[in-house]
Amino acid sequence: MKPLEGKTAIITGAGGGIGRPTARMLADAGARVVVSDIREDAANATRDQIIERGGTAVAVPADITREPEVRELVAAAKGFGGVDVLVNNGGGSLARDQDIISMEVDVWDATMALNARGPMLCCKHAIPEMLGRGGGAIVNISSGAALSGQLGIPAYSAAKAAVIALTRSVATLYGQQGIRCNAITPGLILHERLAEIFPVEQIEIDAENILTPRPGTPEDIAAAVIFLASAQARFINAQVLPVDGGLLAHTPTYAQTRAMGSRRLEVKERS
Repeated sequence: MKPLEGKTAIITGAGGGIGRPTARMLADAGARVVVSDIREDAANATRDQIIERGGTAVAVPADITREPEVRELVAAAKGFGGVDVLVNNGGGSLARDQDIISMEVDVWDATMALNARGPMLCCKHAIPEMLGRGGGAIVNISSGAALSGQLGIPAYSAAKAAVIALTRSVATLYGQQGIRCNAITPGLILHERLAEIFPVEQIEIDAENILTPRPGTPEDIAAAVIFLASAQARFINAQVLPVDGGLLAHTPTYAQTRAMGSRRLEVKERS
C-alpha cells in the first residue's frame, strides 16, 4: 500500500521549484493533492502533470498572505476529501533583503508575511479540519538560513526561524489531539528557478561545503516530506529535519581544510 493512500494533501508554493516535484511525489504516494500557488497557470501546470501520471489533483490558486484566500483554499480541500496533510512550502526572499542598515520596512514586512504569516494562516484553517478527522500531519518547509547567520537575507532568515518556532508551537498545542507538525530545513537545492536566485559561484561554494558527492534536488526534499507525512513518522513530532547534505554539521573551515589536505597529499606524492 502507498504510504499516503486515501489521504488528501494541501501543498502551497506548488507551481515550481521544490513544490512541483513534491506535489508529484505526494500523488505518487497515493494522496489526493490540492495544488496551490499564487500563480494560477503554474498551479494548473502542476495539477496537469499529476493527472497525466495517473494521480488525482485539483489546482487552487491562492495568496497565502491573505486569510480569505487561505480559507477558500482549505474549503476546496474539504470538498476534495478533507485535509489530512498540509505542506507549507510557499515562501521566498526579496532581492532588496540584503542587510539590516539598508532594510526597508516594507521588505521586512512582506518577507515576514509570505514566509511566516502564510504558514500560520494555513495551519489556522487546516488544523480544525484535521482535528475533525482525528488528526493529521503538517510539514513546514523552513530553511538552513534559519539555523545560522547569513551574509545577506536577514529578513528571510528571521522569517524562516519563525517557521521553526511555529512548528514547535503547533505540535505543543495540538499534538495530544493527533496533530503532528515537523519542519524541514533544506540546504541549497538545485531546481529550474535557482539561477534566478543564486549565482554560479555561490552554487560552487555550496558544493565544496556539503558532505555528499552531489548537490541536493527537489526530490530529496520531497522524500523527506513523504516520510514525515506518513505513518512511518507517527512518533516524530515538533522536530526540525535538516536536508542539506551535511552543510551545517561541520566546522566553518571545512572546505579550506579539505583543500589544504589535498595540496599536502599532492606535495607528498611528488616528493
